[in-house]
Amino acid sequence: MKDFIKYIQQFAPLNAQQIEIIESKGTEIELKKGGYFIEEGKVLKQVGFVLEGIFRIYYFNQKGEEITKIFIEENHLLYNLKNIPSKEYIQAITNCKLLVFSNRDWEEISDIIVEWKTIIQTITNRSLIQKLEKVSPLVSQDATTRYLEFIQKYPTLVNRIPLSYIASYLGITQQSLSRIRKNLY
Repeated sequence: MKDFIKYIQQFAPLNAQQIEIIESKGTEIELKKGGYFIEEGKVLKQVGFVLEGIFRIYYFNQKGEEITKIFIEENHLLYNLKNIPSKEYIQAITNCKLLVFSNRDWEEISDIIVEWKTIIQTITNRSLIQKLEKVSPLVSQDATTRYLEFIQKYPTLVNRIPLSYIASYLGITQQSLSRIRKNLY
């Protein structure tokens, strides 16, 4: 919980009463490697904050191929307050610890803490910018350059997640990724 409070306070100060409200609503859970935070077609009924571990967001394209869209690591929120079925899967690719809030509790926090919506909007905007910075260059680069940029942008992930997920994220086969890695090292 302390990590979450510290994270939120980067965006706005919280008083003791506000912190107490937040702490009363959150629950820490563990999700084993391979477990799902949400699956396609289901409605996400909670907000999660990643305390430890790595998630990937992926979907299946029209050919039935699994496409990794993005990786989510520590100190990031996982949520969809629109109350609509997810079009993607959010899967733990390492053992993970999360702080979770029901959507109802999240809304109550928002009703009580006046600045909450602004804080969350700032976090969302920042995350979107970071996501675009990580994804946008990948579209127009060759596979080796994409891999080198992946290493630069996700330095803590390379040795923590399976190569098949990295290959999927980069839009190449695992064999191609192995060749690239062999040529680089």
